[in-house]
Amino acid sequence: MTGTDTATRAGIVRPQRADARRNFDALLGAARECFAEAGTGASLEEIARNAGVGIGTLYRNFPTKDALVEAVYVDEVDAVVHAAENAASLDPWVGFEAWLRRFVSYIGTKHALLDGLNKDSAVMLTCRTSLYEAGEPLLRRAQEAGEVRADATIGDVIRMVSGIAGVAFDDDEQRDRVIAMAIDGLRARRP
Repeated sequence: MTGTDTATRAGIVRPQRADARRNFDALLGAARECFAEAGTGASLEEIARNAGVGIGTLYRNFPTKDALVEAVYVDEVDAVVHAAENAASLDPWVGFEAWLRRFVSYIGTKHALLDGLNKDSAVMLTCRTSLYEAGEPLLRRAQEAGEVRADATIGDVIRMVSGIAGVAFDDDEQRDRVIAMAIDGLRARRP
């Protein structure tokens, strides 16, 4: 599966014309930044202004704030799925760890958007499925190479990393250290 499949399955349609696609992408980028700063309560007018487009362009692409929040979330999931595709060409452990670290950064965005997402929606289910499908081959490949514990499942890994990334830390250094310890705990035991 590719990241584009996630957006398509979630009903997110990117415009065909180049100028409209640029506006769409600018709106996603501006929304991501505004939501990271102010949460989903960020003003649509501010998002449009930061994207360099009018409010009408925002509403043509995203008829509701919920549609915009979901599109930003799906775009983040697409990035994690693409990271898995890129990691597949790396050494099994290096690829798996690189994908997990990208997944951790996605969790930060997810937390900023959670208030504005319907957690039971078809979009959320589609995104969750995409994430599991993206990580599973990397995990399996690292297990087959003897690098990752044989008893770990992708569900275990995602829950562990999500739980840790969702905790408040004193600073980024502490968060990175704790995540590194957790990831190291996935390594297969050497005799």
